[in-house]
Amino acid sequence: MYFKYRSFIFFVVVFFVACRSDEDNSQIISIDLNTAPDNPLLMAENLISTPLFERDIAIHSTYDEIIFTRGDYKQKYRCLVGTKKQGDTWTSPEILTISGTWQDIEPFFANNGNRLYFSSNRPIYGDSTRSDYNIWYSDRKNNKWSEPIALDSIINTTGDEFYPSLSRKGTLFFTATRPNGIGREDIFKAEFVNGKFNYPEPLSASINSVYYEFNAFISPDEDYIIFSSYGRSDDLGGGDLYISEKDSIGNWAPARNMGSGVNSPYLDFCPFVDADQRNLYFTSERISEKVGMINKISDLEKISNAIENGFGNIYKCGFEHIRKKGK
Repeated sequence: MYFKYRSFIFFVVVFFVACRSDEDNSQIISIDLNTAPDNPLLMAENLISTPLFERDIAIHSTYDEIIFTRGDYKQKYRCLVGTKKQGDTWTSPEILTISGTWQDIEPFFANNGNRLYFSSNRPIYGDSTRSDYNIWYSDRKNNKWSEPIALDSIINTTGDEFYPSLSRKGTLFFTATRPNGIGREDIFKAEFVNGKFNYPEPLSASINSVYYEFNAFISPDEDYIIFSSYGRSDDLGGGDLYISEKDSIGNWAPARNMGSGVNSPYLDFCPFVDADQRNLYFTSERISEKVGMINKISDLEKISNAIENGFGNIYKCGFEHIRKKGK
């Protein structure tokens, strides 16, 4: 993903973050998954979106479990974190039992929520020297996540593979840089046939370009795809969300920028659309607008400890509204 190639601004003053600790499971809060706002709103402030770095969200089809990525300010440490609904409230997020040692990012639910795909730089195929990112999965067994299994080497190369997203029929879409690609980073797909993934092929030039294309969400029926791109002439800033839809004969239409209703002058990436409520969730590094100049250290502390401090947060907005507005 493009974030690997960018430098993140690290504020000099970093104080203790007054957010909910995964050690305090008594703290619970409601999360609105039903409302579809016209404009992007922070997702579950102080529970999911905090002054730390949050990105990548996966919502269970029954809307009672959320898994996302949380990292430190500079993303040297990143973990898969989960919260579950109990009645009308949600538990305080906790690091999954399969995460916490390596860089684990980009969760995606499959198999009715009983399989979790993700990307990780953990050693693969018994090679302790490997630290590239690959795609793994874990199955839920007896309400616990099993030891992660790496996909076959037809998918996982010695390069990086990111952001798994699967359609209803099992086709895998992911990000990689490969010799058969079009640009610096591309979206690939691998069809699932006879119990295994076929050799990945890059999507057409309607989606991939000579620039960076990354972090693609495929709709269940593969009729639209949302992804991020950086470097295009219509880019609003640090990287924008784009959408492509299939025409009547099954070809991808030229991707279009989803517009300023969702994109910002900062990096906007990691899209996810829920199947029923039709909300678009995405990660953004947007910053709250500062009023006036900084006169005191306390002003700097306030900016540094704000949720929208330039590190990633998760936002949501009504997908159909943005979809129509961006046309």
